[in-house]
Formats: sequence, C-alpha cells, structure tokens
Amino acid sequence: MKEYTTKEIRNIAILGHQGSGKTSISEALLYVGKAIDKKGEVERKNTVSDYLVEEQTKQTSLSLSVIPVEWEDYKLNFIDVPGSDEFIGDLSQALEVVKGAVILIDASKGVEVGTERVWNEVRKRHIPAILYVNKMDKENVKFEEVLEEIREKLGKKAVPFCWPIGHQDDFEGFVNVIDMKARIYDGTDCHDEEIWEEKKPKVDELHNMIIESVAETSEELLDLYLSGEEIPEDKVKQVLRNGIIQGELTPVVVGSATKTIGIKTMLNMLIDYLPAPDELSPLTGKDAKTGEKLTRLTHDDEPFSAYVFKTTVDPFMGAINILKINSGTMKVGQEVIISNKGESKKISNLFALRGKNQIQIDLFHAGDMAAVAKIDGIETGDTLTDSKSPIIYEPVKIPTPVIYIAVHPKHQNDEDKISMALHRINQEDPTFEIKRNKETSQLLLGGQGMTHLAYVLERMKTMFKVDVDIDDQKIVYRETIKKSVQAEGKHKKQSGGAGQFGHVWIKFEPSREIFEFEEDVFGGAVPRNYFPAVEKGLLETFEHGPLAGFPVINIKATLYDGSYHQVDSNELSFKLAAALAFKDAIKTCQPTILEPIVKVEVTIKDQFVGDVMGDMNKRRGRVLGMNQADGYQVVIAEVPEAEIVKYAIDLKAMTQGSGSFSREFIKYEEVPHNLIDKIVEAYKK
Repeated sequence: MKEYTTKEIRNIAILGHQGSGKTSISEALLYVGKAIDKKGEVERKNTVSDYLVEEQTKQTSLSLSVIPVEWEDYKLNFIDVPGSDEFIGDLSQALEVVKGAVILIDASKGVEVGTERVWNEVRKRHIPAILYVNKMDKENVKFEEVLEEIREKLGKKAVPFCWPIGHQDDFEGFVNVIDMKARIYDGTDCHDEEIWEEKKPKVDELHNMIIESVAETSEELLDLYLSGEEIPEDKVKQVLRNGIIQGELTPVVVGSATKTIGIKTMLNMLIDYLPAPDELSPLTGKDAKTGEKLTRLTHDDEPFSAYVFKTTVDPFMGAINILKINSGTMKVGQEVIISNKGESKKISNLFALRGKNQIQIDLFHAGDMAAVAKIDGIETGDTLTDSKSPIIYEPVKIPTPVIYIAVHPKHQNDEDKISMALHRINQEDPTFEIKRNKETSQLLLGGQGMTHLAYVLERMKTMFKVDVDIDDQKIVYRETIKKSVQAEGKHKKQSGGAGQFGHVWIKFEPSREIFEFEEDVFGGAVPRNYFPAVEKGLLETFEHGPLAGFPVINIKATLYDGSYHQVDSNELSFKLAAALAFKDAIKTCQPTILEPIVKVEVTIKDQFVGDVMGDMNKRRGRVLGMNQADGYQVVIAEVPEAEIVKYAIDLKAMTQGSGSFSREFIKYEEVPHNLIDKIVEAYKK
C-alpha cells in the first residue's frame, strides 16, 4: 500500500442495524478495491472484518475493525462497527475519528431500531452520511415504500441519488440520477447502459428536482437553469457536496452487497461528496502543561498529535493500538509522548490494519489511521503527541454498566487466571467494569447487556482458556437504627495479674451521616485517651449489623458517661465496652435494613412512555420527571437496585429493542417492612 496524503483520505464508519449487511459490504468494498481476490462470506466464517473466533461463531460483528480500501488514487478507511446497541463503546470511539458514514438499510426490513439509533448518533455529531439500501434482490422489496419510511423516520432531507431497475431476483441495477447513467449487473460486474424508456419519466423527475435545488443555491446557476442551459457537472457536484457536508441533504443509494451492485457508485460518491480530514473544523484539546484550550489543523506541517480509539489484544503481538493522526505525520522511529500520562515512547512498529492483517507502512500523513504494537502503557482514549507541543484530546466518555453478573472459575486453579484475562480484555473494551465486592465475596462484571457480557466471557474462554460459571449479582444492603436510645456497656475481667475494665454510657441516634462520633463526658469519667478506643470499637462492631450482618450506617454515637480503673483499664477494654453498649442498644433502637437506590434515566420513544412508567411503579420506583432529547423521551426515576438487576433485558423486551438507560447509585433507603424478613432469611443462608 502506498502513502496517501490528507486530501486523498476519507474516514468513514459503516453503520446499521444488526444483520443489515455491514460485514458483507466490507467484503464487497475490499473486492472492488482489489484488496482481496474473492469475497468472504459471514456464513463461511472467512470475512476480513469478522476475524475473531467469537464473531465467526455468532456470525455477527462484536468488535470494530478497520478496513482500508484503495480506489481511484484515494484511500478510504472504513470502520466496520458492530450493529448491536450493547457495543456502544465501539460506536462512540468510531464516530470520534470519522468524518463520514455509510448507514446500511436492509431493503426487506426497512428502517429498523438500530438504523434510527445510529442515525441519531450521526446527526448529533453533525457527521455527513450516505444511506445504502442493501439487499435489493430480496423478496417483497418495495423501494418506494422503503424510501417513504426513510423520509418519515430519518427526515425529509433524504434524496434518492439512485433509482432501482428490477426487483427481487430480477434486480439488475439502478440509474444514477445525478449523471443519468444506468448501471446494469451482468452476473459478475456492473456496466453502463442507456436508461430504459419506462424508467425515464421517474428518473427525469428526480434529476430535475435535484438540479432545481442546485440552481437555487446561486443567482449564476439559477440564470443558467432558467435559460435552459445545462449546469456544469462539477458545479452540480460541488453544490451537492456542500449540502451533504452541512447535513442539508442525505443521498440514498441502492444495491446488493452480496452481488456487488452499487459498490463502485458508492465509492465514487464517498470520494466526491464526503470531506477529507482537513476540510471540517479544527480539532480542539488542551495544553498538556497549562490546561489552556488548543486547536490543531489536520495538516502535515502542524505538530504531531493522534488519538487512540481502539486497542486489540493479540496473544502473540500483545496489545495493538489503533489511532487516528489528528495533525502532523507519523513514522517509524519517531519519539512521542502519551501526553495525558507524561510518558515518553518510541514508535518501533508502525503499520496499517486491515481486519487482523498488518500492512507495513513507514510514514502516515495527517488524517490517516495507523496502528502500533508492543508499546506498553498506551490505552484507548490516550493522546500521543509531539514532546515540544503536547496536546491532550478529551477521551470519549465511557458509558456506565447497566447490568452486572458474578463470575467464579469452574476450576479452582483458574482463580489467578481470571484477573489477568479480564484485565487484558478490558484493554480492548473499557466499557465493561470489573469489581470485587468484599461484602458479598463476588467478582462482578458490569456491561451494557447480556450479549456484551457473553462476548467478554467467550473471549476469556477462547483467548485465555479460562471458563467460568455465572451467578446473579447480590445486592449490598445496609443496616441502621430508627430510634434514639441510651445504652450501657461494661467490660470487666479479672483472672489474676492485670485485669481488664472498661465502662461506657453511649447515646445512639439516627443520622444523615454514615457515622458520627462525639464525646460529652464531664469530670473525667472516661479519660480522654480512651475516646479513640471507644470510636474504634464502634466502627468494628458496625462492620456486621445485628439483623443479617450488613454494615451499619447513618448512626451518631455520643459517649457521655462511664468509669475506669486506674490499673485495669486499657484501650482493648474500652473497645469491648463500646461493642457491648451497641449490643444493649439493639434491644430498643428498632434496627432495620436499608437498600441501595439508583437514579435511572430511561430513553424511549413516545409510544412506550406509558408502559415504562407503569413498569417503574411496579418496581417500587419513583418517577421524578421527563425530558425530551433528540425526538425521544427521557424518563428520570429513582428505583431500588434490587428491582433492576435485569432491567436491561426487560427494557429491550418492553420497547422492541429501542429503549436504553443509564444508572447511578445515589443513596440508601429503608426497605419496606414486609420485605425485611425475606432479605434477612436469604442472607443468613
């Protein structure tokens, strides 16, 4: 592969609902670009982008991959992004580094939940996109209905740049409405033909509509149009290009990835209509030394900077970091720093990735995508920069987990392997969380859904040979008291030699703080040097509450009286006396159980608001309000964590896969009285 300058590069995400044909179109793009001699097939498990064992087994993309394609002296860096909404991390990272998108729509299914989801993400970031209506050769395809649905759900700015010829098995190609050429598939390739007479009225109508829109953008073009003269092709393309980049129109093209129909036309449109890396706004970051705002133009003569948007772990190569060069150039032997960490590194192994295949290239220009390997310390979200002018780019915000499972090894001797395996996979995918809960003795994995967590577990098994069993997450409750009481604690022990004596009176009362300790002792009834021992004795006692052994919180303890012995008193005696005082208080202070409450923000379509709010009430949740965002409703509620352990699964079922939510722990609240005995019984087992 040769070097490509910034103007010759396009960075494009391939997006769509799961199963819309993203991997198949990647194969078609590679085949047309002559990067491969024969197209792979998902069913045959031999595609370039789905190279992981887990992807081949499930026959679906589970991790983003970079697919550079050379076409007409341009290099198009495609990023094949998983269609499942549970891989939101890869989608967010990909959209951080591209300046264009191809959104696939399955012609036999129309606009699906995943189509709307990626469309909204693209619009939010003002990324220009082309809609590719795939699988036009499938049964029951009615293009005009699909187009109407596109315009209804994705906006009226969608404009057909192609019109299909034939349908189902007779789908032969399309008319390019812009240059008025018919592209017909002959079984192996597409070639130009004259437009069929019966297609001419519709195609002329669309062509004239587009040309009229072009003419209205300037007086000069309008004069040409009104006088009946032809507007030059380069002028038409320039106006359309500006409209697409500014989001004022979205081209719709048609084809079949498996038959390689529409691929060349789309490649040409991506070059003609999508921006080069240096054409949009400068990138912003902050000065690594001063924290002040900095900007970088995507030019070779700017100081070097790059953003790491993906890390993959290879059993032999170790970590491979994929990055987008935001400014300057990158070459083998270059000294760089990880500016957000202040660490210096030398680039010794530099290449382009195509799936898992490495293509050695010694020099990359601004705007290109490159990969480095065997450099410790580089992680997804890091910024690599020139040491003389270090900039830090804001890393993509990582979504918090919405579901947790507990894991433990099937084989005892795999205990140590689990942590190592999870840490390595976490380098690849920072959107899942690993945490050890000391109270429940569970190792918890948090992720974006069960598909996401299943992928992590499968990766552990195939790459690190570690097999685990899974359990439900145990809820971490707390205990507290509801009533203020005064209690006495006296520890006295005499067994020859030095004795033990500690005597305290303590007032226990509910508090908003986790724990408060005060002393109000008069006349030296308890010497000051024993106060810390009393406090420590209470803290140790509160580690295991009286009802089910949960930690005790929200208590204020005031030491107000007691007595001591000049010889037998010591710190241990007063620690034990404090514990006895709380044991005495339990009889009358009305101990109770507290449960964790989380704040959830549930993003749903209007039609599901009633169902979601009704369901939230059944889960003992309190709806606090609703906001509108990007055509969706956001229901904000507080709900007990115990009631949403598997909410990620339930919400998908309730909203036909379109709902999503975030969660955040906010406080503990008392459990309803009728549930306390059940919780105590479960945990005492």
